[in-house]
Amino acid sequence: MRYYQNNCHYYKIYIMGKNKGARITITLECSCDLSNSEKRKPGIFRYTSSKNRRNTPNRIELKKFCKHCNKHVNFKEIK
Repeated sequence: MRYYQNNCHYYKIYIMGKNKGARITITLECSCDLSNSEKRKPGIFRYTSSKNRRNTPNRIELKKFCKHCNKHVNFKEIK
């Protein structure tokens, strides 16, 4: 509810709430091989991104650069 003034008169206007939309923030985690640990630095690398829940209801998988593996690998969406 908002109040507006116009020439000494106050008007009360009811405004409906907005929905949050279909975009959500997701976390992508590196899916590189942990058995090859002598070449790999310790740790897990993660990216954050956003996706449209209506267009892509399934979990997404993107190819990005992992600085621990020092190469491009698939990053899978985690919960």
